[in-house]
Amino acid sequence: MRVLIIEDEIKTAEYLQQGLSECGYIVDYALTGTDGIHLFQTQSYALVLLDVNLPEKDGWAVLKEIRRTSDARIMMLTASGRLSNKVKGLDLGADDYLVKPFEFPELVARVRSLLRRSEKITEPEILKVADLEIDPARHRVHKAGHRIDLTTKEFSLLQLLMRNVGLVMTRTQIISLIWDINFDCDTNVVDVSIRRLRAKIDEPFEKKLIYTLRGVGYVLEDRG
Repeated sequence: MRVLIIEDEIKTAEYLQQGLSECGYIVDYALTGTDGIHLFQTQSYALVLLDVNLPEKDGWAVLKEIRRTSDARIMMLTASGRLSNKVKGLDLGADDYLVKPFEFPELVARVRSLLRRSEKITEPEILKVADLEIDPARHRVHKAGHRIDLTTKEFSLLQLLMRNVGLVMTRTQIISLIWDINFDCDTNVVDVSIRRLRAKIDEPFEKKLIYTLRGVGYVLEDRG
């Protein structure tokens, strides 16, 4: 597995590179956001360790750039443990969030967890509910014959709801399955993601499919 570290503190970058290399990973690092994006676009990486405070382009800008074209796993590294930053990172498409300073064994455990999730390859089939159709293999969504463009997280969220059609998914279930971490379920990241998904899947069309059960969670189903 090839890992990219984008970290402006050279001692930290070299420490992480050495440690992960000793664990068997192929590791590159960049010291600026611009160099990080360049490396990512010229190599194939399964995981990116991304610092928030970077010169030239900060971590948020790099995260957005990567998520336009890739679903590679991304772990944000930051000195700030503020909930607002965690929500922002997850909402923009990060898979995990680690606050500095951290213990290296914890980092390795999270890296392994994210990469194991990447290795779970299944044969995707076309999913259909009413006039909504999702093709996981091609990352395409159609509603009433119209192509709908979704972000990586929106696509994952829709796929989760469609694979559990008719079943109510709680916020805790959604955030643990989509973001693959234990996270404060009081945050509104799930509600924001559902709202954005509805704006594309439901609002422009007559048939609505995503419903809220107040105090419980969300369900996707055809109610006729």
